Amino acid sequence: MIQNVGNHLRRGLASVFSNRTSRKSALRAGNDSAMADGEGYRNPTEVQMSQLVLPCHTNQRGELSVGQLLKWIDTTACLSAERHAGCPCVTASMDDIYFEHTISVGQVVNIKAKVNRAFNSSMEVGIQVASEDLCSEKQWNVCKALATFVARREITKVKLKQITPRTEEEKMEHSVAAERRRMRLVYADTIKDLLANCAIQGDLESRDCSRMVPAEKTRVESVELVLPPHANHQGNTFGGQIMAWMENVATIAASRLCRAHPTLKAIEMFHFRGPSQVGDRLVLKAIVNNAFKHSMEVGVCVEAYRQEAETHRRHINSAFMTFVVLDADDQPQLLPWIRPQPGDGERRYREASARKKIRLDRKYIVSCKQTEVPLSVPWDPSNQMLVAKDNWVLSSEISQVRLYTLEDDKFLSFHMEMVVHVDAAQAFLLLSDLRQRPEWDKHYRSVELVQQVDEDDAIYHVTSPALGGHTKPQDFVILASRRKPCDNGDPYVIALRSVTLPTHRETPEYRRGETLCSGFCLWREGDQLTKVSYYNQATPGVLNYVTTNVAGLSSEFYTTFKACEQFLLDNRNDLAPSLQTL
Repeated sequence: MIQNVGNHLRRGLASVFSNRTSRKSALRAGNDSAMADGEGYRNPTEVQMSQLVLPCHTNQRGELSVGQLLKWIDTTACLSAERHAGCPCVTASMDDIYFEHTISVGQVVNIKAKVNRAFNSSMEVGIQVASEDLCSEKQWNVCKALATFVARREITKVKLKQITPRTEEEKMEHSVAAERRRMRLVYADTIKDLLANCAIQGDLESRDCSRMVPAEKTRVESVELVLPPHANHQGNTFGGQIMAWMENVATIAASRLCRAHPTLKAIEMFHFRGPSQVGDRLVLKAIVNNAFKHSMEVGVCVEAYRQEAETHRRHINSAFMTFVVLDADDQPQLLPWIRPQPGDGERRYREASARKKIRLDRKYIVSCKQTEVPLSVPWDPSNQMLVAKDNWVLSSEISQVRLYTLEDDKFLSFHMEMVVHVDAAQAFLLLSDLRQRPEWDKHYRSVELVQQVDEDDAIYHVTSPALGGHTKPQDFVILASRRKPCDNGDPYVIALRSVTLPTHRETPEYRRGETLCSGFCLWREGDQLTKVSYYNQATPGVLNYVTTNVAGLSSEFYTTFKACEQFLLDNRNDLAPSLQTL
């Protein structure tokens, strides 16, 4: 029987690898056909800009000012939009921007923009930014951005011609653009729903009240006069210029909290609510809304008025920017806590947590790279690299349970950690048998042992209740592999990974779930003392649930992990015979 299951497992895995190979072959064939259509094909809407970073473009650290970069990004994207529309265009919105790399003086900024998809009178423009060192010839990815532009004609209504994607990349961006547009349109309602249905969980126990800064101390107000160099050929203020002014006041507000030079890491999606013209006075206001462990959110509002005697001001734009403070090793430093003002300050404080969750959702759900994830590839020892990564960020701590997060291009991962008064070998035996997990984890409704492949590897069929608004419950086919320490100081490891079995195919009753890489590492901290760490690489099916917890909108992670601790304490004395075999 064991041999049969092993054969089934190998055949199932072989089919997965063949599917991956066929997908790669199809991708190569698509690229070949695209090249066959035209040697050296270039998107007709593509625009490129290259700029040498001079001292006048830099901040106090000798790095390119993000405000200057935003102006170049907006100009390049606008030219691409106008190339497709054949008429003037204005910036309507900008999606989340994550800055991965800084740019130093003397380096070159290369910006490439092209229209991904056109709708009625608006279009989505994709922008890629890279930096280049002319001496070493090294290049780095700086950021990617998505902007929405609206075509404007004075007399006739604009009806844009549709984009015809040719390459595989263009087809992918074209299809995903519609979902991104939907998320932009429902953004405000999503914030309201989160605040109405979720209670913000604070980690007050770990806060140092002596380091709390009143939010009012970070408030900044500045005024700018719009002059002809700040506007386009229609007299409308460049969206990039407004963004640069916003970045300036936001940096000042962030500096007032941390008393250091902050680094802008992300800009929240925002919309331009109305135009601004030459001669307008723009009033820019900024304040720190919330400070997390290693990052802070700064809110910026822009209002316009024409004459000094005007009492009514037009709301031009609001945006939210995330800053960090880096040490000498480019690692984020711990920040002071913020004390919000009653009323609007508390509202902004709560909304910042909701936006943090939505940023994570958009970053990992609306991503072409999610479609590249193969289903049910066998767990491999190389996946232990998730444990070895050193850039985990402590998000929060409640009742001595710590939650860490790790964000990269492809995945959002989380890591829970606590210390329990149980021997490591006892915890290893209790947690490695998935049949006992429903006793402490409500996400495991039932667990069936499909096959004990060998002493340390077993295959289970797991059912789970519906999550994230789905009506169907989920099921998983999971390979659980346990490994004892090889040397002193090594942890006990319990690794979980989805596999494909012909005997357990997807059924209409359940929605087949996927576990990419998850499991426990158990370190012996002393006599009857164990550090329990749980790692999980979030998949699209559970991403909404994960980001709700990571953003502090739910405490289910902590509740489940504390239930795990109680389970270990209650059952530690029932394992004497089994411990003798370890």
